[in-house]
Amino acid sequence: MKNICVIGTGYVGLPTAACFADLGNRVVTVDIDEAKIAKLKQGQMPIYEPGLEELVERNVKAGRLFFTTSYEEGLQDAEFVFICVGTPSAVDGEADLKYVRAAAQTIAQTMTKPLIIVNKSTVPVGTGDWTAEIISKSQPTPIDFAVVSCPEFLREGSAIADFMQPDRTVLGSVNRQAAEAVAELYAPLKAPLVITDIRTAEMIKYASNAFLATKISFINEISIICERLGADVIEVARGMGFDKRIGDKFLQAGVGYGGSCFPKDVKALANMALTHGMHPQLLNAVMEINDFQRKQIVLKVRDMLGGSLEDKVIGVLGLAFKENTDDVRESPALTVVRSLLNQGAQVKAYDPMAMETASRELKGMILCESPYDVAEGIDALVILTPWNEFKQLNLARIRAAMRTPILVDGRNLYDPEAMRAAGFVYRGVGRGFHGEGKLPNGG
Repeated sequence: MKNICVIGTGYVGLPTAACFADLGNRVVTVDIDEAKIAKLKQGQMPIYEPGLEELVERNVKAGRLFFTTSYEEGLQDAEFVFICVGTPSAVDGEADLKYVRAAAQTIAQTMTKPLIIVNKSTVPVGTGDWTAEIISKSQPTPIDFAVVSCPEFLREGSAIADFMQPDRTVLGSVNRQAAEAVAELYAPLKAPLVITDIRTAEMIKYASNAFLATKISFINEISIICERLGADVIEVARGMGFDKRIGDKFLQAGVGYGGSCFPKDVKALANMALTHGMHPQLLNAVMEINDFQRKQIVLKVRDMLGGSLEDKVIGVLGLAFKENTDDVRESPALTVVRSLLNQGAQVKAYDPMAMETASRELKGMILCESPYDVAEGIDALVILTPWNEFKQLNLARIRAAMRTPILVDGRNLYDPEAMRAAGFVYRGVGRGFHGEGKLPNGG
């Protein structure tokens, strides 16, 4: 058993803490947000992540997982400190490291014995060196420490499985012994291990996310071409995916990528390139295609409604940036809803988990209790998040409740021919000429 302190109780910090505790370690989780810690002590989760509540409850009951707002309490017995705080995008796309700085300074001012400090947050290349410098300068009395980069690869909605069954563990440090000590924490997971220098470890994270974002933007650009030429992007992606050099992951055309990672990480990597005198042409194209894909959805709705959204009532299913999370950061759905509202439409919306978080980010929506409430009296229905419950809707009931049977499927959940047979005027993403029916009266 090791003593671990985790700084931060967000989408990375809380799953990391709970999983380390479940591996038999004693973990104290620190967050300066008193409301979050109060909730956690009462057994209430500040975020939604499948399986997390049960994992936290089990390890709190076992006496392995603790929550506090006190760095002193968190560091008292710690051998390892994991920094798992947010690194949001600044105005120019550069990662904002104010929370990392604050954590590093407080650790330096609080620590009373040697520590291994692990950067788990996604941070620009060079942040490990910068963190070490901040800690050295902020210590009242010099105490030995080492900084290790251990970038996270946790997907929201499957963070527990991703932690427990990782594709690899990446560690970087100028102190090989410290990196190997962190590697021991991950040894029970039996994943391939990459130990390298700290800057290379930091770049592995950015390069990985940028590549995955590139795959998404690539298939979305192909989807636009498919629509114009009459091909079906789902079959195109399926045919591509059998090629082992390509693979079938991240080839689902839709409304574009979102969330807390891909948008800010691609921006940050492009910013790093620009500030070092390079021109990140591919990264810029990836971001431009992603922005355009969101606009495409609104253009489809407007086109199917005769060229104007003024005074139209649009139903939206899905507000989270993906299924199985309540996170709406950089959500394509909110971008689409905002554009619909700005063009004069009224928007009725439903999401199984993200309505509370979405309502804090965007005002003006009418939030409904079910997809069927959304469908009442609407002129068009738009699917924006692929929640499982949307795949098994009573489509006859939905169709009967709508004023006009227009359905824009931003996640290709439905079969175009089946939707046409059910009486819908259907448009998917990159589905060629399938289901491009006209309204019953020729409108």
